[in-house]
Amino acid sequence: MRKIISIVLLPLFALPGWPQATKPPVTRRGPSVAVGSQGVVVSGRAAATGAGIKILKQGGNAADAGAATLLALSVTYVGAFCVGGEVPILVYDANQKNVKLIEGIGEAPRDPKAIAWYMQHGIPDGDVKAAAVPSTIDAVVTLLKLYGTKNFEEVVQPTLAILDAGGPTSYIDTGSDQRIETGVHWQADLAVTFRKLVESERTAKGTREQKLQAVSDRFYRGDIADALQAWYIEKGGFLRKTDLAAHKTPVVDPLTTSYRGYTVYKTGPLTQGPYLLQTLRLLEDFDLKKMGFNSADYIHTVIEAEKLALADRDEYYGDPNFTKVPMQLLLSSQYTNMRRKLIDPRKASLELRPGDPYNMKPTKPPTITGPWHGGTTVMCVTDKFGNVIAATPSGLSSTAGVAGRTGIIHGSRLSSLNTFAGTPNVIEPGKRPRVTLSPTLLFHGAEPVMAISVAGGDQQDQAAIQVILNYIDFGMTPEEAFKAPRFSTEHFISSFGQDSAKLGSLSVPNTLPEKVQKDLRARGHSVTVSREGVGGVALIGIDSNTKKATAVGPAAGKVE
Repeated sequence: MRKIISIVLLPLFALPGWPQATKPPVTRRGPSVAVGSQGVVVSGRAAATGAGIKILKQGGNAADAGAATLLALSVTYVGAFCVGGEVPILVYDANQKNVKLIEGIGEAPRDPKAIAWYMQHGIPDGDVKAAAVPSTIDAVVTLLKLYGTKNFEEVVQPTLAILDAGGPTSYIDTGSDQRIETGVHWQADLAVTFRKLVESERTAKGTREQKLQAVSDRFYRGDIADALQAWYIEKGGFLRKTDLAAHKTPVVDPLTTSYRGYTVYKTGPLTQGPYLLQTLRLLEDFDLKKMGFNSADYIHTVIEAEKLALADRDEYYGDPNFTKVPMQLLLSSQYTNMRRKLIDPRKASLELRPGDPYNMKPTKPPTITGPWHGGTTVMCVTDKFGNVIAATPSGLSSTAGVAGRTGIIHGSRLSSLNTFAGTPNVIEPGKRPRVTLSPTLLFHGAEPVMAISVAGGDQQDQAAIQVILNYIDFGMTPEEAFKAPRFSTEHFISSFGQDSAKLGSLSVPNTLPEKVQKDLRARGHSVTVSREGVGGVALIGIDSNTKKATAVGPAAGKVE
């Protein structure tokens, strides 16, 4: 991993619809594209892009530049990502020839009284009570410890420069119409907090890894944790220092499946990621290329497969430390073949239809039947030596503002848990929410060919699925796969507040011919037309022959 890299970072936004074509033409609102072999960076914020490039020029590797870019993004677009947020990270180490998953996701409070309150009152969206343990700092430290070459002080310097230049600000720009009033100069305060972490690293004795651990220890077990606890108590939150002290970022094996000779690596059932794998397995038996790109047959088939996989997501996925997820059965050929037969080529499903992998039955009644109640960014990295990182950082920023004088902004990720007793994703002491954050790595043979990260909540993997199909089934280039118009459904239980499923829903781009829309309506789809794209996609495509990387996103650059 001690090599030059390329990075992709992107804030939450909806991309515009693109003209319907097998190979979409370049438009005036096209993405920024960078091609190079010495490292490329694409980000939703120019300052975050600059942070990654600076570390690359200083000889940093994938983990170093990724850590620097994450830290910079956490202060340049806090509506999409923040220090109190979360970030699952897929890492391919070309030297070890393996892929690992860093699960940077925080936990619910461990106090049973807090859980009882949630079960009685629900999980408030945006309130401090919806904050999980901040996971960004330990995830970054874990990335540096396992794969990096630089220390925390070096990778945080670009972020400190951003904060020092930020000036006094009494609000947080979320990137939307909303501005969170803080009443404090949060940028200066956060700079003080980061410098405390640097001080701990400098004064700690021992190896580089032990010095990096001192950064996490001060944040989660030292005076910063004390300050956070005081703020939690003041604001009526349930988190305590004991919750922070117990936090540790797991590093696990990712899930994989094959699709038409390619290997896809995904996050596990702590995220929605496995449903992408289930969907691809369902689709592999269909001749999608023959159907034609964005034909009625193609859109219908993909959406119906996604509905089946999403139903299993809602029925079975959750924190594997608390619930047994039958992942091997869900991805098995026997189960996939049985479920594939449920796809009616001429009729849209208007039901939630989870399967029964334990008894190998095609359907079962959904466990969650009601009553219903009601910011992400991305990062991908690759280098000329073949190391690849894909991450999906997020914040879901809390409306509670900044934590005292720490400058730390929290997320509200506990809203991705539910209060349906006995279900896999019900809130429990110390449980991690099943998040939508789900980066992807695509390999052909032993070589990585694409890293994908998508912002957009429940739409993230719907967009990623179509990017993969565009690339594999329709032979599009990475740039063309990025630009192609996408469709989506809300035929699932929302991951935010468990809102009612919009059964039969299908959103299509406004460029889709009326004849195709009419055909889809005739099959029973509730079709709506949108000018916006589905999911905020960022990707890096890697040419196996030339080893050149093509980064596609809103603001791309490369190391000369």
